[in-house]
Amino acid sequence: MQSDNNRNMIIAIVLSVVVLFGWQFFIAGPQLEQAQKRAALEQAAQAPATDASLATPAADGSTPAAAAATGATGTFADRAAALAASPQRLKIDTPSLSGSINLTGARLDDLQLKQYTETVDPNSPIITLLIPSGAPGGYYAETGWVPAAGGTAATPSETTVWSVEGDAQTLTVATPVTLKWDNGAGLIFRRTISVDDNYLFTVAQSVENTGSGDVALYPFSRIVRQGKPHVQNFFVQHEGPLGVLGSNNLVSKKYDDVVNDKQIDVSSTTGGWVGITDKYWATAVLSVPGAPLNARFSATPSGAQNIFQTSFVETTPVLVPAGGTAENKTYLFAGAKREGVIASYEKTYGFDRLELLIDWGWLHFLTKPMFFLLQFLYGILGNFGLAILAVTVIVKGLFFPLANRSYASMAAMRRVQPEMKSIQERFKDDRPAQQQAMMELYKKEKINPLSGCWPILIQIPVFFSLYTVIFISLEMRHAPFFGWIVDLAAPDPTNIFTLFGLIPWNPVALPVVGGLLHLGVWPVIMGITMWVQMKLNPPPPDPTQAMIFNWMPIIFTFMLGTFPAGLVIYWAWNNLLSVTQQWFIMKRHGAEVDLLGNIVASFKRKPKVQEKPAGGKAS
Repeated sequence: MQSDNNRNMIIAIVLSVVVLFGWQFFIAGPQLEQAQKRAALEQAAQAPATDASLATPAADGSTPAAAAATGATGTFADRAAALAASPQRLKIDTPSLSGSINLTGARLDDLQLKQYTETVDPNSPIITLLIPSGAPGGYYAETGWVPAAGGTAATPSETTVWSVEGDAQTLTVATPVTLKWDNGAGLIFRRTISVDDNYLFTVAQSVENTGSGDVALYPFSRIVRQGKPHVQNFFVQHEGPLGVLGSNNLVSKKYDDVVNDKQIDVSSTTGGWVGITDKYWATAVLSVPGAPLNARFSATPSGAQNIFQTSFVETTPVLVPAGGTAENKTYLFAGAKREGVIASYEKTYGFDRLELLIDWGWLHFLTKPMFFLLQFLYGILGNFGLAILAVTVIVKGLFFPLANRSYASMAAMRRVQPEMKSIQERFKDDRPAQQQAMMELYKKEKINPLSGCWPILIQIPVFFSLYTVIFISLEMRHAPFFGWIVDLAAPDPTNIFTLFGLIPWNPVALPVVGGLLHLGVWPVIMGITMWVQMKLNPPPPDPTQAMIFNWMPIIFTFMLGTFPAGLVIYWAWNNLLSVTQQWFIMKRHGAEVDLLGNIVASFKRKPKVQEKPAGGKAS
C-alpha cells in the first residue's frame, strides 16, 4: 500500500513538472515574449512621436523619382491630359459629386460639384474642385501610413498601384469601394472608401499582418495644392490653409504667410481637422474626435510655384500584431460650404468647430443671426432679394426709437435755421464767438448737432454683417432678384460708362481709374436716394462739413459700384425708408420740410458775394 502511495506521489510530481514546463514553454513563454516585443514596439514608436510623426510624405512625392513618376507640377497641359495619363481609375457618382479615384496612389484627385456651375448660365461647366497632380492647379487628398522610427515595413506610396477588391467598380452612396495592396513582405493594406449624399468621405484603412513580427505604423492624412489659386485677398474672408486643432483653436494662414514660414508645425493636439478653403468650396481631412495629432502647414518650392500642404499624423501608433489586423478611420470633406450641411456633420460626427470652414468674420455674433434671418425670410418669400428688403424693414423697426430721437433733433435744427444764420452774420469775423453762440443755441433748444450722423452710424454694423453674409455665403451665390440682377452676390452688371452696353468698350480695363468706371443702375439709384436724404437735413453750419456732406453721395455711389448688387439694393431701399420716416417725423415736430424746394435750390447758381473795396462800400 505504501509503495502504491509512493508511486502515485511520483506520478503526480512528474505530471506537475510536465504541466508546469508545458505551460511555461507553450503558453507563458510565448505570451511573455509577445508582451516584450509589444513593449519594445511601443517604446520605439512613442519616443519619436513628437518629431517623426510629423514626417508625412512630401507634397510632390517622397523622392524625386516618385515625383516624376506621378507627374510633378507643370507636367500636363490641362486636367484632361492628366486624367488620360492615369487611366486606372475608379469612378465616383453621387447626387452631389462626380469624378474618380486614381488607383495609382489611391488618391482622390478628380472631383466635380454637380449642383454648381461656373456662371449663372445653367449650361456653363460645373465646378471642378480637385485636379490630378501635374495638371495646372493640381489639388488632391490622400491618406496613408508612416512607419515608426527605425521601421522597415514597406508602406503604400504615391506610386503604388492598388487593385479593386470586390464587385463594386463605382463609388456611390450605396456602394462603398475597397482597394487592396500587398507589399509582398507580409503586410496587406486595404482602404475602404464610402461617401454620403453630400460631401463627406469616410476612409477606413486596415492592415493585415501575415508575417511573424508585430509592426507599428502611424496613419496620416493630407491635402495638397500645387500653386497658389486666385484669391480676392479681402479682409472679410479667409482663403487658404486652415484648421481647428484642439486647444490651439483656429489656425488660419494666408498662402503668402505659409510661403514665408515654409513650415508651421502644431504638435500634441487632441482631435481636429486641417484643410484648404476657397470662397465657396473647401477640402479638409478630419480625424476621429479625440485622436492625438501632430499637424503641419507647409509650402515647398517647385519650379515657378509653391506646393501647399496641410496634413496631420496621429501620434498614437497603430500596432499590427503578427497574424492579426489593425484598423484606422479618418474623414474627408470635399465640396461646397453649405452651412446646413457643415452643421449637420459637426453634430452627427462630433467634428470640432467644423463651422469655421465658413468665415463668419469679426462680427459673427451679428453675421450668423443675419444669415439665419435671411434664410428664414427666403423660405417665406422665395427670393433672396425680397428677403433683403424684408430684413431692411425689420432693422428699421428695431432702430426706430433711436432714429426717432435723431430725426426729432434734426427737425429742431431745421426750426432754428434763421437764428443760426443770424449768429453766422453777427460773428462772421469771429469764429470762436460764432461757435460759442452756436453751442449756447444748441443747449437752449436741446439739439444734438451730430444727430444727422446717427442714422448712418447705427446701421454700419448691420451693413457690414449683411455685406459679409452676401459676400461669403454660398446660398447667396447666383441668387437672382428681378430684371437685370441675376446674381445678388455679384456687382450690378450694367454700366453707365458704356451707355448700358451701347458702346462696345470696357472702361474697367483702363489703368489707375478703371476700377472706378463700373457704375451700374442700382449704385446710381442708391446715390440718388442718399443725396435726397441729405437734402432733408439742415446744412451744417461749418463750410467744410457742408462740403463733405455734399460729396458723400457721390463718393458712396462710386465706392459701391463694384459691391455685390444685393448690398447696394439694401442700401438704396434703406435710404428710401429713411427718407419717408424722416419726412413724417420732422413734419410731426413742426419743422418745415420743403424737400422739392431744397432739391431745386441745389441746381441754382448761387450769386457771387462781392468783396468790399479797401476804404469803400461794396457796389
